[in-house]
Amino acid sequence: MSFFYILGGPLGYVMHWIYNLVPSYGWTIILFTILVRVVSFPLQLKQQKSTARMAAYQPMIQEIQKKYANDREKQQQEMMALQQEYGFSPTAGCLPMFLNFFVLFGVIDAVYRPLQHVLRLSKDAIAAAVELLGLNAANYTSQSSLTQAVKALSQGEAAQKFAGVLSNADIAAIQGFETNFLGIDLCAMPRFEFSAEGIVLLIFPVLSLVTMVLLNLITMKMSGQELQGSMKFMPWMMSLMFVFFCFQVPVAFSLYYTVSNLLMFVQSALLKKIYDPEEYKKQLAEEIKAKKEAKKKKKEVKVKDESGNLVVRQLNDTELAKLRLEMARRQDAEKYKDERTTPLTDEERAALQPPAKGKKTSRKAQRAENSAAAAARALGEDPKEE
Repeated sequence: MSFFYILGGPLGYVMHWIYNLVPSYGWTIILFTILVRVVSFPLQLKQQKSTARMAAYQPMIQEIQKKYANDREKQQQEMMALQQEYGFSPTAGCLPMFLNFFVLFGVIDAVYRPLQHVLRLSKDAIAAAVELLGLNAANYTSQSSLTQAVKALSQGEAAQKFAGVLSNADIAAIQGFETNFLGIDLCAMPRFEFSAEGIVLLIFPVLSLVTMVLLNLITMKMSGQELQGSMKFMPWMMSLMFVFFCFQVPVAFSLYYTVSNLLMFVQSALLKKIYDPEEYKKQLAEEIKAKKEAKKKKKEVKVKDESGNLVVRQLNDTELAKLRLEMARRQDAEKYKDERTTPLTDEERAALQPPAKGKKTSRKAQRAENSAAAAARALGEDPKEE
């Protein structure tokens, strides 16, 4: 899983920079989320255009799939021809999706390790302090637990407990780490318990679930997405996976995911104002129709008939392509008509072998040898090499 957290370090530096400007963990997450959405806006615009383009080409894709349902190879060839002719790529919208995927895991890593990423404390010092508490340093809740443990002690008690592990500056940084936001400790873990504290800690995880459902319903309609088959469930599966994380990691991630969903509402509304997906699909449909009509439209073409005279014929693009292929085959046949295209027979090859010493070659054998040599030369072979 470490590969998925590859953006944890770079994003941690951004959060550290924001926290130095606004010393509040909650506001740091909110401002960081806004920054991520602003930076990713051009990519989201590209993804939405790609989605609308794919929806416009969907009837043509379905026609190919139905026509060549029993011939997978021909189906792939027609799909490639369609992509080349109309200039679209079915994977063009994947980049923003994968980027968002890695950003989410990067944020998860940052909230797993706030002391390392946001406060920039030594990784080794944090690991040693966690071990003093009897916890596993690799556990994703260890740094949040350490933060709460240090904050529960006075400066002197913490310095005595973590002597030789955490410096006074480290302890001061942890105790000054402002993790409370609207009365909620963002380093705490959600708990399913009927108590005042437990209910408060479930506010952001529940909000992340609600905003996720609304976001998927609204944005899919506004973006003009028409997913087919199992792809219909892909956005829901991805969203549910991250909602699951909201109930398994510190509350800070739930805050990020909730704010991110709310900003996505705003972003989707802006994208729709910049261009309407339905209008974009209509425009593409008209362009596709015009290209199809242009292919069917006949043109005047001068060609040679069987007598070699130039005549004018009315041909469309498909007929013209077939005629060009036929003419190319005729030219090849004329060019290579005098060349032998069949391999040498065993008798002809045997005739090319030099006679044994002292043995005279008969006239009949000599003629066969000459014929074989001529045939070899016609095939581009060198009789001397045999």
